[in-house]
Amino acid sequence: MTLKQQLYIITFLFTLPLIAQESSPSEVFWNTLKSHCGKAYEGSLALPEEDESFGGKKLVMHVRACSDNEIKIPFYVGDDKSRTWVINNDNGILTLKHDHRHEDGTEDDVNFYGGTASNAGKEDIQFFPADVATQKMIPGAATNVWWITIDDTTFTYNLRRLGTDRVFKVVMDITKPITEPEAPWGWIDK
Repeated sequence: MTLKQQLYIITFLFTLPLIAQESSPSEVFWNTLKSHCGKAYEGSLALPEEDESFGGKKLVMHVRACSDNEIKIPFYVGDDKSRTWVINNDNGILTLKHDHRHEDGTEDDVNFYGGTASNAGKEDIQFFPADVATQKMIPGAATNVWWITIDDTTFTYNLRRLGTDRVFKVVMDITKPITEPEAPWGWIDK
């Protein structure tokens, strides 16, 4: 073995720990989202422009609770505090679920639907195709794909039902934190 080959191997062996320490795209996404824990932001409905349930209402997200494996983000639509996005991290694979509650805190009949990322995604975007439990609960949502984006200025929550015209997009301005809202319906601090 030549001296040049030996130096190459030694250099490779010393840089290997640095390569192994690089974060996966989902870890970078997770840490970026987690850096907003405790903060609330206001946003707007981007699609569909004419939506009876969301259009013209104050939209607020609050990155309310963060642990090593779970981030809970209540999403308020006007006075409606029924929705919480729950993102779980299982060894770098993220899952998005939707926790829906009634005003008295009881679970909605349609609850904890969502999907799991099929790979580590990208640092600024994660996709969540509908899972089997969602398909059983909401057969029409079998082709749902949710995705969340986050960068220095915006957080977006998106939904597309493949094979249909159904599309939904909320854009939150994460450059201007607002006063934290009250707890969502059914919230229990742990």
